[in-house]
Amino acid sequence: MQYTQLGRTGLKVSRFCLGTMNFGPGTTEADSHAIMDEALELGINFFDTANIYGWKMGEGVTENILGRWFRQGGQRRQKVVLATKVYNPMGEWPNQRGLSALHIRQACDESLQRLRTDHIDLYQFHHVERGTPWEEIWQACETLVRHGKVTYIGSSNFAAWHLAQAQEAAKSRHFMGLVSEQSKYSLMQRTPELEVLPACKAYGLGFIPWSPLAAGLLAGGVSKGKGVRRQWENKDLIKKFPGGLEKYEKLCAKWGHAPADVALAWHLANPVVTAPIIGPRTLQQLKDSMGAFKVKLNAERMKALDAIFPGPGGEAPEAYAW
Repeated sequence: MQYTQLGRTGLKVSRFCLGTMNFGPGTTEADSHAIMDEALELGINFFDTANIYGWKMGEGVTENILGRWFRQGGQRRQKVVLATKVYNPMGEWPNQRGLSALHIRQACDESLQRLRTDHIDLYQFHHVERGTPWEEIWQACETLVRHGKVTYIGSSNFAAWHLAQAQEAAKSRHFMGLVSEQSKYSLMQRTPELEVLPACKAYGLGFIPWSPLAAGLLAGGVSKGKGVRRQWENKDLIKKFPGGLEKYEKLCAKWGHAPADVALAWHLANPVVTAPIIGPRTLQQLKDSMGAFKVKLNAERMKALDAIFPGPGGEAPEAYAW
């Protein structure tokens, strides 16, 4: 396993982040525990979850699965850089959602209880909160850090100007602010290249792509009508690149690599990317993902991928203006 620092921090994380969204709804608890054990064996030390995962409001299904795994001992908790999230509704009452200081405090305590731990390594805002001032958000986070409940703060699904807002507000309070951003990013969804990736680079934020396989479209087999569970949800993305998936899979076959491995290797080749989130539903899927480290993408191969799935043309504003 390869390791890198999370943004400008001294924290070392694996180049793959284990996503746990399938734990509970799609993967049994026993299989989830087996996947996490294997992840440690493979050297993956970066685990990502969220209080909403499990999709049963207020229950924190997935966090509880992780918590029971940590409780088995064997230094499981000590080996893991644990990331979870706050923002989404965890109840029907008005203050059981969002990023108010009240909800941040309550949600953090509830996540700690479910995860059976005394601290969260990376506490992430699951979405931008436009109705709460940054002064309030940062005051709440400063309290969590001061009490040892949280070590680092990250964001997810932020626009570049939200990152700038957050960091400048934190700077005025002499607080570290954000250390990472999670964004939806893949060969087929490259909008973050316009502004989010440049902002992460400028502010020293780790960049953690979610859905790096475009919801399974880049995992292979789609050209033959299989290989992804919900193609109907991605029909617009498929239409965006007519014949693109067929060309992509043929190119991967020519190179002698699985499509999923090439898609993940494309992320690993980007110096701004910290760790793409892999979300295996089975133990075999986890093991198979390690093939990405064997893929070498030189300039010629990167150009071939760009020809099939062109990006926005570079960074803003040069991508669309002189």
